[in-house]
Amino acid sequence: MAGGRRETPPASFYGALRRALRAWFRAHARPLPWRETRDPYAIWVSEVMLQQTQIATVIPYYVRFLEAFPTLTHLANAPRERLLELWSGLGYYRRARYLHQAAQHLREKFAGRIPSDYVSLRALPGIGDYTAKAVLSIAFHQPYAVLDGNVARVVARLFALRGNLHQPQFRRAVEGELTQLLSRRLPGDFNQAMMELGQTICQPRAPRC
Repeated sequence: MAGGRRETPPASFYGALRRALRAWFRAHARPLPWRETRDPYAIWVSEVMLQQTQIATVIPYYVRFLEAFPTLTHLANAPRERLLELWSGLGYYRRARYLHQAAQHLREKFAGRIPSDYVSLRALPGIGDYTAKAVLSIAFHQPYAVLDGNVARVVARLFALRGNLHQPQFRRAVEGELTQLLSRRLPGDFNQAMMELGQTICQPRAPRC
């Protein structure tokens, strides 16, 4: 049951899972363009584009976008019309407007750099809890676990938890397991591995996990 009381596995159990996950990810990770960089700006752009959008759809937009706006300052200085032109067809145009607003704010207040603390990131337009933690873990190696439907599904099946993320008890149970499982040394790789596992193997239907 979600959040039900049960015996906590030993630390060695979580360590073994982390090692197995890391080995699997190294062998099977898809060669996605945003995995070839640790630039906080490029990672931020990818996370915004991937919100509610399939990876295959995002890839060509991401490549064209960074060719047009290779740095945060380029994006902040760009006309809004040019930004929306490159975003055309990707949908959810509010994301593009928020991205532009946030870039302009960062140009003025942070000298064109992505802040490395959670509070400053969350205060930016269009950046929620998930995006902030993804950027901080991948770009800055900070020990934040990201939680979305894919990650929750992996954790729920792994630890026999029932429920969904709209249920507070289930969410707390999943977050508790993630806290124990998260790699403090390589949090970005851990988060990407968990998402990859949920997207490609531990799928909602016909899972191979």
